[in-house]
Amino acid sequence: MLMTDGELERIDDRWRLRFSRRLAHTPEKVWRALTEPEHLAAWFPTTIEGDRAAGASLRFAHPEGKGPAFTGTMIAYQPPSLMEFEWGTDTLRFELRPDGDGTVLTLLDLFDEQGKAARDAAGWHVCLDLLGVHLDGEPAPDDRLSGWAQANADYTARFGPEAATIGPPGSAGA
Repeated sequence: MLMTDGELERIDDRWRLRFSRRLAHTPEKVWRALTEPEHLAAWFPTTIEGDRAAGASLRFAHPEGKGPAFTGTMIAYQPPSLMEFEWGTDTLRFELRPDGDGTVLTLLDLFDEQGKAARDAAGWHVCLDLLGVHLDGEPAPDDRLSGWAQANADYTARFGPEAATIGPPGSAGA
């Protein structure tokens, strides 16, 4: 079983995943990994095209066209501590705070459908693992999604079957 660190909570009529990770790197280095395209490519599931400024329109595209592009809006952008944007129908918020010689990164994902909670928690779990590998200067695994199935099973067990009614894109449960 993985060390699943994502938490699921109800916020009014929506759901929110919360991840907090301590990274052994400065907030400035972590910020670059969150915002610069060459670093995002190592861990984030899409590109982020558009101005880094509150109110800016954004476009997100999957690598190698593996899914349709979609749009969003930058809600908040306060280097090097806060970035929040609409990511399709979700709202993603990244908060950084210094912690000794490192940084605590908190990722919040606000969404409508409880049924995708386990799927998305597994996805963000794997993405944050890849972010840590990238920041540490280690090579990414050949199969970047190799841990997703186990993480999905673990989050399904933690969050319950009602949080796993929507499977990966293209699956029978999607």
